[in-house]
Amino acid sequence: MNDALRALSRDELEELLVIYAKNLVALDGTWFQSLERCEGMDAAMRHDVEAWRRFSKVEARRIKAFLSLEEHPGLAGLARALPLRCQSAANADELRFDEDGALVYRITDCRVQNARERKGMGFHPCKSVGEVEYGEFARGIDERIGCECLSCFPEATDATCNCAWRFTLDV
Repeated sequence: MNDALRALSRDELEELLVIYAKNLVALDGTWFQSLERCEGMDAAMRHDVEAWRRFSKVEARRIKAFLSLEEHPGLAGLARALPLRCQSAANADELRFDEDGALVYRITDCRVQNARERKGMGFHPCKSVGEVEYGEFARGIDERIGCECLSCFPEATDATCNCAWRFTLDV
């Protein structure tokens, strides 16, 4: 950490964390849109899936270490880790356990979809990316965790959120 960061107050650091999260989402979107314009949506989606496959594993490993989670922390460990993902500081999200004990994660306000809507672009068809992103992240926390998409564009079925994911423990 440099001296400029050390000199910031807690409130300033929290504000900067949100700025960093928004910047990461913007970086992800700008490279995607560049590829989408040059090579088309299919090519952009293939690269997006691969980027998130690799990044989600790294992000999970670092957050798991930060939280000092045990090797198999289960859904409780995932519930602690999901809110600490980079995008969680940029998006509005919520977590709950359903009646079957599965963990349900919902993004209720997504910066990516909001930006595309503001620009008059179609919604990002992020289901295939999300299946990889959330699945790899969950398995990075505990390899026994499975991930199921409940709602995500282009197959959005829940109008109260941008996407919803259900995590179960396969024991």
